[in-house]
Amino acid sequence: MPKKIIVVGGVAGGASAAARARRLSEDTEIILIERDEYISFANCGLPYHIGGTITDRQRLLVQTPSKMQQRFNIDVRIRQEVISIDRAKKNITIFDKNTEHKYTENYDRLILSPGATPFVPPIPGIDHPAIMTLRNMHDMDQINAWISEQKPKKAVVIGGGYIGLEMSEALHQRSIAVTLIEMAPQVMNALDPEMATLLHQELTEKGVKLQLNNAATGFEPIEQGIQVLLKHGNPIQAELVILAIGVKPENQLAKKCGLDIGRCGGVVVNEYMQTSDPNIYAVGDVVEVNHLVSHQQTLLPLAGPANRQGRIAADHIFGRNSRYQQSQGTGICKIFDLTAAMTGMNEKALRASQMEYEKIYLNDNDHAGYYPGATPIELKVLFHPKTGQLLGAQAVGNKGIDKRIDVLALAIRAQLTVFDLEHAELAYAPPYGSAKDIINYAGFVAVNWIRGDSLLCHVQDVLDKDEQTMLLDIRTKTEYKNGTIPNAINIPLNKLREQIDQLDKSKKIIVFCKSGLRAHIACRILMQKGFDCRNLSGGYGTYMLVTEAYQKDPNKPIPPATKAMASKSAG
Repeated sequence: MPKKIIVVGGVAGGASAAARARRLSEDTEIILIERDEYISFANCGLPYHIGGTITDRQRLLVQTPSKMQQRFNIDVRIRQEVISIDRAKKNITIFDKNTEHKYTENYDRLILSPGATPFVPPIPGIDHPAIMTLRNMHDMDQINAWISEQKPKKAVVIGGGYIGLEMSEALHQRSIAVTLIEMAPQVMNALDPEMATLLHQELTEKGVKLQLNNAATGFEPIEQGIQVLLKHGNPIQAELVILAIGVKPENQLAKKCGLDIGRCGGVVVNEYMQTSDPNIYAVGDVVEVNHLVSHQQTLLPLAGPANRQGRIAADHIFGRNSRYQQSQGTGICKIFDLTAAMTGMNEKALRASQMEYEKIYLNDNDHAGYYPGATPIELKVLFHPKTGQLLGAQAVGNKGIDKRIDVLALAIRAQLTVFDLEHAELAYAPPYGSAKDIINYAGFVAVNWIRGDSLLCHVQDVLDKDEQTMLLDIRTKTEYKNGTIPNAINIPLNKLREQIDQLDKSKKIIVFCKSGLRAHIACRILMQKGFDCRNLSGGYGTYMLVTEAYQKDPNKPIPPATKAMASKSAG
């Protein structure tokens, strides 16, 4: 039983570890050291206070030092920073910012939770006062003060991840024109490119100017504010710049005392959150984790895993057999009126890991189409082509995205397969879902493919087709006239049986409708009549998403006709 535990850093991992340790032992001395003045705050809520959605700043403070001391009898020391660790003597050196003096404390067990720090590139002019990052309460206050005092009309957000997207919306809500710069050809890199296309459409429609495949190369002060120099194109003038390029583990303290650092730059820990020194634990954004699907080391700076890791570290210190059971990267983000969420691995990661996989696309309503207010969900599911094991999923839509991704996240963790999705019994009433949910449809489509009842193909197969392959659009004449894949012929599904003689059995037929449902029926008819046919997964809607995502000029304006999100009734 340890007599003294020191926790370095608060927020999700550190504060959870300290509170859990106290619940397990009333006798152990517990010290929580935080270099900032806030030990536990909702960092995921910071952009929403800037945007005005969360009006009361105090609601972001999950736990204050005085309340934590009173409730948990923990010695909370704010504005104090641990600057070194002596592993041999089992003590730490602390710099007290309040008195500007150093002192030491010994420990029996040490828990490191320093988090991660925003990446700031070493480019000219980066120290301009109008350039800011968002990681803590101080950053949030600084941005709010700048907006209130300087009243910027134009802002540039650099980076299209969670913070970049949320800050683009927050600044838009403050009536500030936003340009979003992203080095990659897409925002939200956790999504595959075709799924991110929907976010590009939403951002553009809301007035955010996208600069994809571009990067800031420097900053110059001008009379009106700051000029952002670009790798491609003319400079952009703004009065505020938000750096949201990403974060990196704050591993300096661990490095200095000789703890093992992994290839991704995070502290190496075992399943009990122990570092290479068994008396020192590390939790949260500073650690590398084992991915549940790929079993490779990675960085996943998310609040949920950090909370669980803090609890597990405290459990193990007091002899409990708690183990961290890997991370799977489940995340969700609000982008104006859309929600994007993901879990497991995306196709890019599966391809890079050389893992065998198959993919399907589905488009269905979030609830019964006959009940008012139904909105579409675009879903992509990745699975093993032989066993049907679920490997990953992504979803984008207006409503019901969290429910579907949470179901699939739990299914991946439980090592369920697409065969299990067929039988998933989910809550149903017309305002909330459909009798056959999109989760069930994912199971139906994947299992049909594995069993050979309906063979699938993808957009790349359409783009690479030869003269021995024909495209068959089985949508209505009206839908066909409003837009189709080049060189496709049209036979509406309801006319297919009577017009089947128009088709050439010597050719492979790629059949498509809007989302894949009618095409499946057509394929079943054709296969039983001796035709070699494939159902284009996701249909015409997915074709539009993919071709838009991979066009040569990602900055090209998206015409309204390419919008792929539409109701199930048409597919």
